Amino acid sequence: MPFVDDVLGPFALTSRPATLAKRPYMIDVPPLIQRQPFTRPSSDQVQALRGTPTGFIVDAMGGSGALDYRLRPAIAEQYAFCGVALTVDAGPGDNLALVHALQDVQPGDVLMAGTGGFTGCAITGDLVLGMAKNCGAVGFVTDGCVRDLVGLRTVGLPAWAVGVTPNSPQRHRPGTIGFAIALAGHPVASGDIVVADLDGVVVVPQARLAEVLARLPQIRAAEARADAAVRDGAKLPSFLVVDNTPATSPKP
Repeated sequence: MPFVDDVLGPFALTSRPATLAKRPYMIDVPPLIQRQPFTRPSSDQVQALRGTPTGFIVDAMGGSGALDYRLRPAIAEQYAFCGVALTVDAGPGDNLALVHALQDVQPGDVLMAGTGGFTGCAITGDLVLGMAKNCGAVGFVTDGCVRDLVGLRTVGLPAWAVGVTPNSPQRHRPGTIGFAIALAGHPVASGDIVVADLDGVVVVPQARLAEVLARLPQIRAAEARADAAVRDGAKLPSFLVVDNTPATSPKP
């Protein structure tokens, strides 16, 4: 179901120039929505992480990198994605910046929308996320709430949030697109790679991509060996296995 003014409201996507035109005399007043350009990783780098368990990725980063455990997929069976972070700082109770960010979405992007942890209303529902999917987005993550679960199921875009509420947001606060944000207890920058599976959402900083990709083959191999050991009946991890071979007495 739509939010108030979702389609024809005063801050529709085509109205951004008009919004600024209403204030031509306010030369020193910054625009409501500020953008920062960023560099996206290569498609090969994204593809190299696609399908990788988030646990493997976290291990490749030294044991951390996941967002807060309280984030869960709004639709239980729609949870997995791998894409490039496009950050939005919308602020509490507002989604103007998120709606404007639709203009910046490129195929393979994951919209990362910060609300400051505000849960008094949803930041978005099925219409905006449906448009995001039409623009090529592969996922959505917010530290706030979403709504319109029936519609979200039909849209099919994996959406992670801390909760669900039918309360709707305003659309008039300043916000940013492309700037680094803090989301669910973790720093996120546009251009990072975001991966989600049943265990949670993990952010791989773009600056650490080469390091993570270099470590993953060793981690995959170690996990494969451990899995094989369990299937073969192992009862202890290898570092606890004690050599019980009787010691031989030295010859006189």
